[in-house]
Amino acid sequence: MSHEWITVLGATGSIGVSTLDVLARHTERYSVFALTGYSRMAVLEAQCQQHRPVFAVVADALQAAGLQQRLDAAGVPTRVLHGPEALAEVASDERAQVVMAAIVGAAGLAPTLAAVRAGKRVLLANKEALVMSGALFMQAVSRSGAQLLPIDSEHNAIFQCMPHNYATGLGQVGVRRILLTASGGPFRDYALEDLAGVTPAQACAHPNWSMGQKISVDSASMMNKGLELIEACWLFDARPEQVEVVVHPQSVVHSLVDYVDGSVLAQLGNPDMRTPIAHALAWPERIDSGVSALDLLLTARLDFQAPDPLRFPCLPLARQAFEAGGTACAILNAANEVAVQAFLGGRIGFTDIPVIIEHTLNCLPPERVEELPQVMLADQQAREQAEKWLVNRV
Repeated sequence: MSHEWITVLGATGSIGVSTLDVLARHTERYSVFALTGYSRMAVLEAQCQQHRPVFAVVADALQAAGLQQRLDAAGVPTRVLHGPEALAEVASDERAQVVMAAIVGAAGLAPTLAAVRAGKRVLLANKEALVMSGALFMQAVSRSGAQLLPIDSEHNAIFQCMPHNYATGLGQVGVRRILLTASGGPFRDYALEDLAGVTPAQACAHPNWSMGQKISVDSASMMNKGLELIEACWLFDARPEQVEVVVHPQSVVHSLVDYVDGSVLAQLGNPDMRTPIAHALAWPERIDSGVSALDLLLTARLDFQAPDPLRFPCLPLARQAFEAGGTACAILNAANEVAVQAFLGGRIGFTDIPVIIEHTLNCLPPERVEELPQVMLADQQAREQAEKWLVNRV
């Protein structure tokens, strides 16, 4: 059994914390090379004291100086770096074999792509990176020989239910459909007329999963599932009509794969992100994740229903963006990030989120993508357009 060095991008978020929990259970197998954090400096400091990485990366020089001083005083040998270039440096450093890409949103694209281009084993929890750059991202994976393993519970479940040679084409391996499950979030049973008045606290109170604010709101709007649909198309080379979203309130069946012979394979487990993290870390082996065994008798029942497009308009918007191609998905993602922050900040209502996204998509026709700067320009333009909507609305 080889010993591997791990870099965790986004160590202070929910995925990063869960990753470090799994790593701490297998210190004979894994060591932490680098940890990165954006704002939760106390959490990052505690993580550095426990795991003693070679590097820590923060957003700016002031944060870096403060953290370095405290770590030095505690006798922790970690060197603190700062800024986007440092993120890319630790993501691509030849000393680390594995990179957990868990930075939320568009900010994760550059360091994740740096890890891919360096040929790393990349554990992809930052779906926005793949959503934004799609074909460019997968081309980089192919050219570098990087190994891409999905961490989202749904995509990890699909990966586990696919035959090993699925990359030859879904039709070639007898796959008919991918069934992407969704919890439906906290508002799946709300009356439609009540959605306009829901609060950020209600949107972040997910019934099954413990997640950060942004992804919790995305789950409540089902934009999270829209982004995951796009991600599934790129990861498994699927057409959008081959991916069906199914609301499954219990979050026990994490996704399913339907085969032409009538077989449907599903991956089940308790709703705990340590399961897909441990699976991807050790694949093709299995290691203990700390997650308790699934009690089917306690679960008792599994329900499934179709998503309501009136309740969840973000889902069809995501499907339309993927079908439009080019920069459309980058525009979709950027507009959503602006809208979610505006909702969390009390500037708009929950039902305004899809309105801003649709407006931005309509204002910015998609363009063909050949280079990464085009993606970043589309991201910037979409943010500016969404902000204009906010200003005019106020």
